[in-house]
Amino acid sequence: MSSLWPRVLPVLRLYLLGLKVLLLQLFTSAFRLPVMPRQDGKVAIVTGGGRGIGYEVVRHMASLGVHVIIGGRDEREGLAAVRRICEEYKEAKVEFRKLDLASLQSVHQFVQRFKQQGLPLNVLINNAGVMLVPESRTEDGFEQHFGVNYLGHFLLTWLLLDTLKDSGKSGHFSRVVNVSSSAHRIGEVRLNDLNSRQCYSAHAAYCHSKLAQLVFSSHLQQELQHGGFPVTSWAVDPGMVDTALYCHLWKPLHLAHSALAPLLLKTPVEGAATVLHAALSPALEGEYGEGYWSNGYREMTTPPTFDPQLKLSLWETSLQLLGLQ
Repeated sequence: MSSLWPRVLPVLRLYLLGLKVLLLQLFTSAFRLPVMPRQDGKVAIVTGGGRGIGYEVVRHMASLGVHVIIGGRDEREGLAAVRRICEEYKEAKVEFRKLDLASLQSVHQFVQRFKQQGLPLNVLINNAGVMLVPESRTEDGFEQHFGVNYLGHFLLTWLLLDTLKDSGKSGHFSRVVNVSSSAHRIGEVRLNDLNSRQCYSAHAAYCHSKLAQLVFSSHLQQELQHGGFPVTSWAVDPGMVDTALYCHLWKPLHLAHSALAPLLLKTPVEGAATVLHAALSPALEGEYGEGYWSNGYREMTTPPTFDPQLKLSLWETSLQLLGLQ
């Protein structure tokens, strides 16, 4: 029983948290995105923009004149998304570029190809993610949730940081938006076991990766502010949204989810609203300070995101793991 408990506890904690979030969501009006001004001339990268929340973010940005690059693993899905958006908005500037966040080489290649285009970069939305996948490793040997949700996005952001800084200016800051999750509240950053080797739980690994992403977002904001750079870093909780992310739920729950999700969860359009608010809203222009957004409002996060030593340690460890130091 003692060896089973560390695997069962994260499952119970995550599903209880999910129930709490769902109930709160059901009794709270979903945030409605205000009308945004045109964004002609801006360039954005959205990871995982071929479906779900990412697709709705890309679609809305394209309708406002943003040149959007979808970074995704599934070429067929990405090209189909481009085609649908261009059919809906004849003047849309949308393109797909191959990006596999489970491969550091793929991230490097994606950034290299982007920089060859000579474009500015005004918005980077780190949206792609995996949830509750069975235990497996990325191409470079990292645990999947940590490697995809956190480390791949860390590398992508790091490699694009100079372009983001060069593209931002007073009154028109560039923005980095990390799509997080309320699951971060029960996550931990275990610097001695970032790859969850000691006792694997897909539920715990997902929560840990989302907290790591939030800690990174907070530290990046701090670094940018101290350096006086015209770039803002924020994290967003889109809420519980009816997307394919839930495909690895425990089978009975997955069946119940499939039947009830359209009735109980947010639509991808509703989930995208706060992401778009953080990425484009003129009201947030040039704002610094802790940035974690949920349902259109700033929210307090958990104590680890305010721990300066933890933030610095995770930052430096990540650089070492990626061979950037």
